[in-house]
Amino acid sequence: MAEWQRTHTCEQLREEHVGQTITLNGWVLTVRDNGHQIFIDLRDRYGLTQVVFNKADNAELFTQAKELKSEWVVSVTGLVRKRLEGAARADISTGEIEVEAKTLRVLNQCPPLPFEISEFGSELANEDLRLQYRYLDLRRRSLQKVLILRHRLCKVIRDYMDAHNFLEVETPLLGKSTPEGARDYLVPSRVFNGEFFALPQSPQLYKQLLMISGYDRYFQIARCLRDEDLRADRQPEFTQLDVEMSFVEREDVTGIMERLAVDIFDKCLGVKLSVPFPRLSYAEAMSKYGCDKPDLRFGLEIADITDIAGASEAQFFKDAVAAGGVIRAINAKGAAAAQDAKKAPLFSNTALKPGGELAKVTETYRAKGLAWLKVEGGKFTGSIEKFFSDELKAKLTERLGAVDGDLLLIVAGPESVVCDALGALRLHLAARLKLYRNWWEEKAEHDESEKKKADAAKKKKENYAPVPFQPRAEHFNFAWVLDFPMFGWDDEEKKWAAMHHPFTAPMDEDLPHFWQNESLGKVRAKAYDMVLNGYEVGGGSIRIHRQDVQSRVFEILGMNPEEAKARFGFLLDALQSGAPPHGGIALGLDRWAMIIAGTTNIRDVIAFPKNQRARDLMTGAPAQVDDRQLKELGVKLS
Repeated sequence: MAEWQRTHTCEQLREEHVGQTITLNGWVLTVRDNGHQIFIDLRDRYGLTQVVFNKADNAELFTQAKELKSEWVVSVTGLVRKRLEGAARADISTGEIEVEAKTLRVLNQCPPLPFEISEFGSELANEDLRLQYRYLDLRRRSLQKVLILRHRLCKVIRDYMDAHNFLEVETPLLGKSTPEGARDYLVPSRVFNGEFFALPQSPQLYKQLLMISGYDRYFQIARCLRDEDLRADRQPEFTQLDVEMSFVEREDVTGIMERLAVDIFDKCLGVKLSVPFPRLSYAEAMSKYGCDKPDLRFGLEIADITDIAGASEAQFFKDAVAAGGVIRAINAKGAAAAQDAKKAPLFSNTALKPGGELAKVTETYRAKGLAWLKVEGGKFTGSIEKFFSDELKAKLTERLGAVDGDLLLIVAGPESVVCDALGALRLHLAARLKLYRNWWEEKAEHDESEKKKADAAKKKKENYAPVPFQPRAEHFNFAWVLDFPMFGWDDEEKKWAAMHHPFTAPMDEDLPHFWQNESLGKVRAKAYDMVLNGYEVGGGSIRIHRQDVQSRVFEILGMNPEEAKARFGFLLDALQSGAPPHGGIALGLDRWAMIIAGTTNIRDVIAFPKNQRARDLMTGAPAQVDDRQLKELGVKLS
């Protein structure tokens, strides 16, 4: 062991080490010079230790220490000693001790960096700059904690799956391009010019083949790639926990995934979840919450009032019903009541008019208008009040549970538009009415309060150990959404499309509709999604294990037998070779890590993410390649 190598990490030293001579390696976080002493905070991924250089003890070493700058890499050998009374830090694990330096070795210097390695607010560099220098940004303690937590998450998953007889099997990254929803990333073959591999959108077909091969319990922490337009919480390459099981029905898969969720939250966050999770049908989720991944941390359920509003004198309501549409409403409890000393409601009439705050939300989702009523003094007020008879008002009051101070928000139109508009409005209202709290918001307030207590104790030369924040089960509302439609009609393509993927089995009781072209819209799939706080965190299905059923799905999706054979011949052949009933699920590991880590930015939980335009700002990928490489691949650029 070289003299400069560490004997301890920057997190290990405690009072029991006082009097020992140790060596630390790390990065200089801060330098504080008070004239006769220099203090540095030395940091590694484990933690932080204060090191002190005394001018009176060693003037030469003190002079050397004066040259130190932030982010220099150093080795320090010194004597562990207890801090002076009142100088202890309760916010770090090494806060009771410090190291009196005896030797300093500079292992590497660095020039001024493009940004300060900081955690907070205005000091934090913009994201593009931090992505460009990701290797610097990853030194931040918060990101290190997230990646450590992600490691822990994967470890818990592997231990759980192993304990339940699952085998981890790797599947190919270079495969065949098959239509699974998004665009494939294509890789040209040098050996077979004009032919292409596709990078996997998921290991879907391979895991089904493993079931046919007799490996009845498979899992993989799999890398997946999709060439699709990005959203804020999406990445072109992502990681999922991929699971498949043989001889199972839906409840077998959902049950084992619920227990995995319990294990993850217990071991990663110390949160005790209760099972079973609530079950909602797709139809119920859409009608009550306007989306298939409902946030159940609050109420604000959507109510159907088609029969009531359709019977009113409002022509726009009558027209919506005549066109086959629906009329639905949300009761924003108390939103029309005075919110402050000025006696002003939370939402003024301006917010409800076209272009106003609430109307703008519904307009974004193609709703033609937002109608509204307020309940004031036991009566309805608002521009549409005149269209409702006393009898209809009474029915509306009962249906929506309306009382004084409530604001009734109504959207009419095609069901898909009404669901989208009111689903988005529900989320907007919940945030504005503060109907829920994210646990990391509560943690930030808690930590600030504990910091103030620690600072006050320090001024009094007293010790105070901050109480760590503990998330609670009520911060996390899981549910299953079941009974999805198997097919949806694509108006642009004028054909049926698979709602999940084309390997999902139809419900047994819906098989009569499955074989009849005129009733395909009534077929439900053996599909299920796991949702958490408004996020879809997992999705799966019981698969098709019969060749005739799989061929029928390809036919419904517009593939003739020759095309189906060319694309999926290997699967159709395998299904005739003794395929067991099987099903599985995939959990979005990045999103799980994001929620458990308490961030809303998925890039925070990925070591080297792409930006929102799918570009790697650090390496410059994607980038041009030279003509020789293109020629070898038989590729010409237009």
